[in-house]
Amino acid sequence: MAAVVDGVELILSVPDDVLALISAHLRPGDLLALSAASRRLHAALSAADKPWLAQCRRLLPSSLSHLLAWRGAAGGSSLTVCRFLHSVSPLRGLWAHQNPELGNLVAALPGFLSLVAVRAIPQELSPRLLWAPVFEILADAHGRPTLLFFHGHHPSSLFPGLLAPLNPHANTLLLEAHASLSSSPIQQFPRLSFGNRRRLLDALVASCRLTLPPDLAAAPLFARSDEDIPVLAARREAMLRMHTESGGGMVGTPELEALLLGAKKMLPLPAVDATGEEVGLRRSLSAMACRVKNGLRQMVTRSASANSRSEYADSKHLPFDKFLRAGQMVGLSLRGSRMRLSTYRAWPSMNDNRLALYKLTTQTPMPGREYAGLWGGTFGWPPGRPEDECKPGKALFFLLLSYEKDSEGKLLLIATKVLEGTHYVVHPNGSSMFVVRVGEPSTEAFPWMTEDEDSRSVDIERSFAGEGIANGYGFRYPGSKPGSLFVLRDGRLAFVWRDSKSVLTMQRLNLEELLRKGERVPALPPIPNFVYLTKSYSNVYAVMHGSSSCSSSTSQVYIALQFYSA
Repeated sequence: MAAVVDGVELILSVPDDVLALISAHLRPGDLLALSAASRRLHAALSAADKPWLAQCRRLLPSSLSHLLAWRGAAGGSSLTVCRFLHSVSPLRGLWAHQNPELGNLVAALPGFLSLVAVRAIPQELSPRLLWAPVFEILADAHGRPTLLFFHGHHPSSLFPGLLAPLNPHANTLLLEAHASLSSSPIQQFPRLSFGNRRRLLDALVASCRLTLPPDLAAAPLFARSDEDIPVLAARREAMLRMHTESGGGMVGTPELEALLLGAKKMLPLPAVDATGEEVGLRRSLSAMACRVKNGLRQMVTRSASANSRSEYADSKHLPFDKFLRAGQMVGLSLRGSRMRLSTYRAWPSMNDNRLALYKLTTQTPMPGREYAGLWGGTFGWPPGRPEDECKPGKALFFLLLSYEKDSEGKLLLIATKVLEGTHYVVHPNGSSMFVVRVGEPSTEAFPWMTEDEDSRSVDIERSFAGEGIANGYGFRYPGSKPGSLFVLRDGRLAFVWRDSKSVLTMQRLNLEELLRKGERVPALPPIPNFVYLTKSYSNVYAVMHGSSSCSSSTSQVYIALQFYSA
């Protein structure tokens, strides 16, 4: 009778090169589960570097030199790099908030053995994309994504914290505070009133600020070329050391109570890294508005919204002193949670008193749904071009194109506005700029035969009938008017309103590439920089940015629009 072959022995007998080829077809979680199946497998797979390197190349599709630099920073372990990339994968992608209405779009992308979240600034068309950092998550020695830093107004300012355990299907990022040595498994911070939550976060930010050395403060946050790797590695080592020496930004409860007591006797806490009197005034008005709103909520009873959970909708707030007594130290934290969110045409409904960012679902293009994804567009014909900085730029719109079926089962293509580069908002954040019926060809002709002064002809591949956004019942409830979406042969899309002949021309965006080639600008103070809850219809993230090559042009905020071919 033939001997029974042990499955473990069979796997262990496979050469590393063959195992690497096999693992390239597995998900990282499957390989991690396989390594946990037995002690022998764990020891063997932990020692084998090639299978994990193959997984890293799937999770980090950048140049091999950058990946090898990551591995060098992780002590030569591809397993450590893979564990980090797999752990932070729920955070990668696009996050947003309703306020300000011009757009609050945050993209999380790989840094250097880290995940960097940056905000795209609402801006006009020009050669470079402006962005501001929001937070960073660094891997520890074992590849766990626990080390957190928030960014402030000054490039050298960092505010340490900890990343709470992530839900693998997180759709909400919550800025919170956590108490050390707390024995309660229930989240205590959400049970505080909104005013106490904000006071506590302001006090923590005022107490835990760290400062990077000047040479490292000017370092990039992610590699643009191999020349950036040495300074990125030095910056990471300095941040790891600062996080350890500061105790992860934990503040003693007595110190925190003294700071809060002093703030009660004086004016509201000053804005850390404030950009001037305007920021302080804005925060004072915001605090007053919150007090009025909380008072009205006590007088008027209303049901919790569809997006509320018991942790944030509890009518009986936790006393502030009880939260502080839960531990000896308190620190900043970031929690990725899975909540039941109601959505309308790809835009989640957002709670106005929750310090949170919300995940935007980015659909993957596939046959029959080729136009899904993030697109950039400008109004007017011929389309705007970013090459000439001396000419006034056109406002750039970021549009998230997604597919849905209507009540009759017909497929719709919806363009959701996620960023608007005008000086004052025209349509609400999350508006559907147009909706077209994929199964209904348009009978309208494209209004223009040529594109520019060179008389280049416009080739139309196909078209769809639909409706575009228009003025309606006030700002919050826009209307719609008939129009057509035209697919140009060069990969661009153009939506034309039938009556006005207004045209919105779009090209697909590679946002990560745009950010890497873009330009960093100062951020807001750390709390409003994470989420700006005050209603605003102008660009609160604007930074005066003049062009040295155009002395006659006024200083404005400009945007880089660089496209890749579809």
